Amino acid sequence: MKILHITPAYVPSYKHGGPIKGVHYLNKYLARLGVDVTVYTTTINGNENLSVPLETPVMIDGVRVIYFKPSFPRAWSYSRSMHKALSKTAGQFDLIHITSVFLAASMLGAHYARKFKKPYIISPRGSLMSEPLTSFTRRNRAKKSIYLSLIEKRNLRAASIIHFTSDAEQEEYIAAGLPLARGVIIPNSFDVEDFDKEANSQARGDTFNVPPGAKIVLFLSRLDWKKGFDTLIPAFGEVLKALPNTILVIAGGDEGGYKKTVISLIERYKIKEHVRFTGMVLGADKINLLKRSAVFVLPSYSENFGMAVVEAMYSGVPVVITKGVGIAPDIERAGAGIVVEKNPNAVSSAIIKVLAGAVSGDMGERGKMLVETKFDAMNVAKQMSFVYDGLVHII
Repeated sequence: MKILHITPAYVPSYKHGGPIKGVHYLNKYLARLGVDVTVYTTTINGNENLSVPLETPVMIDGVRVIYFKPSFPRAWSYSRSMHKALSKTAGQFDLIHITSVFLAASMLGAHYARKFKKPYIISPRGSLMSEPLTSFTRRNRAKKSIYLSLIEKRNLRAASIIHFTSDAEQEEYIAAGLPLARGVIIPNSFDVEDFDKEANSQARGDTFNVPPGAKIVLFLSRLDWKKGFDTLIPAFGEVLKALPNTILVIAGGDEGGYKKTVISLIERYKIKEHVRFTGMVLGADKINLLKRSAVFVLPSYSENFGMAVVEAMYSGVPVVITKGVGIAPDIERAGAGIVVEKNPNAVSSAIIKVLAGAVSGDMGERGKMLVETKFDAMNVAKQMSFVYDGLVHII
């Protein structure tokens, strides 16, 4: 079974957040199952380009990855050379899997899948949930609506399957009235093997400037409006009133200059002395930070999944998340964390409860068990392989 996976960015393009690793873990374990996986992607890594060979296969964990140079318009992640390659090679594959919407990958992938009469799957990865669709300026909402009507709906309508990573993502997609011939819910992959390997590598040491004895409240994600800083910052202000020996560590890359907004919130609530920015942390440094943290918090408006939450749970860190995080129902059912409404009082109360030791001591263990049973990369790959096999053999 030969699969072509088309995505705008791929490892090691970590500036694009958690899904980058999740998509690779899926492909890595599909390859271990004997699936022949080829990835077409661009070299885009935020505002930079990856330094990798172009238009030639690079093997990464058994996955054949071909990187193409981006062309104008870069914001659309368009690549003229990828376009040309697809026109020549898309027909050589049994199935095309597209991880993208609103970008060139979905338009080109869907077009050539239809042209060569190949089944195709689209993974929107949360981009078609209600918050990302509506929380823009009026001009951007209008542009997105036009694009959806003229281009993306056709791609979605003709897709053999739309892949969702959580129940919430599928529910919001259906509520939006978008085309759906068939949907499947398969969670993001978490590679325990890779995580444990990173944990055993050498960290740079404590570079977080946290006073001895202080408890760390950790935010680990991109600095982006949808992550809920308008709730996190005032909530942490309330935490400090109850527990002054606490530090908020904000670990993540800046998303389009949003850090300025976060800093203005921090100044408004007068908590600057208790906040640390680390920038993006990866590998052993990230794991070191997780293990040092007393509680992980993600008060998002909307997350189709929440990979950073999974990493925190696997590290045994109690998590406080809002109901907008896609895997919140799984966490509630497993008693693996605290799920609250998105408001400062609810978030601060939950954080204080954890820091004060007022939650079950085995919450961290339940979180780790949930990750190992539901989100393990091999289990996820087996589910996706079953879906692929069904499509290839009925078409």
